[in-house]
Amino acid sequence: MQVTRTKIRLGTRNRPEQTRAAILDAALHEFAQEGVSGARIDAIARSARVNKALLYYYFKDKESLYGAVIERVFGQLSERISEALARELPIREKYLGYVAAHFDYVAGNPLLPRIFMREWMRSGRSASPHLRRIVEQYLRPTFQKISGLIAEGVAAGEFRAVDPLHFIPSTVAMIVFYFASTPVMAVLTAGDPLAPERIAQRRAAVLDYVSAILFVPRPAVREGAAQ
Repeated sequence: MQVTRTKIRLGTRNRPEQTRAAILDAALHEFAQEGVSGARIDAIARSARVNKALLYYYFKDKESLYGAVIERVFGQLSERISEALARELPIREKYLGYVAAHFDYVAGNPLLPRIFMREWMRSGRSASPHLRRIVEQYLRPTFQKISGLIAEGVAAGEFRAVDPLHFIPSTVAMIVFYFASTPVMAVLTAGDPLAPERIAQRRAAVLDYVSAILFVPRPAVREGAAQ
């Protein structure tokens, strides 16, 4: 007996997780490029290969779709950072592991800094209804974990006595600004700023800068002293 198989398309309710993920991927690109006010649901639906009715089945309006996008972005970033901070490593390696995890997450999708910047800059009548939730659910816990790590390093004599309130945002800025400024970098310098070799160079530079600023220099071992 011949069995007839129903062909399941992406843009249906039969594969909710895949369809929702496709909508969020398309929305990330649209919101990063156009912002919330300029983004078009038609463009998002077309890119995700769904119709508008199906998109509204998953997300009631454009603002709720945008909220789901930033929830996903910050949720995934928080997970990566938490995994790095949970590793059993010496204090210096652990901090650099956090920085590397943060850098790698942003490098994996260079559009993310645009989402970050647009969210921070929403104010006035268009003030973000999501910011407080994102801060309380993701940013504050992450900030507290990293602050604790810095305090531990300072107490152990491994880190300089930096103020986390200033040092953590400075670390994040070193990571994020490069990707936010790629249009300028593409004009300012030769070559593609997002080419793998350039990303690897930037990653190494960020880790080197953080090490130089944060770590207390270890005494040089004189030749023959350990004999």
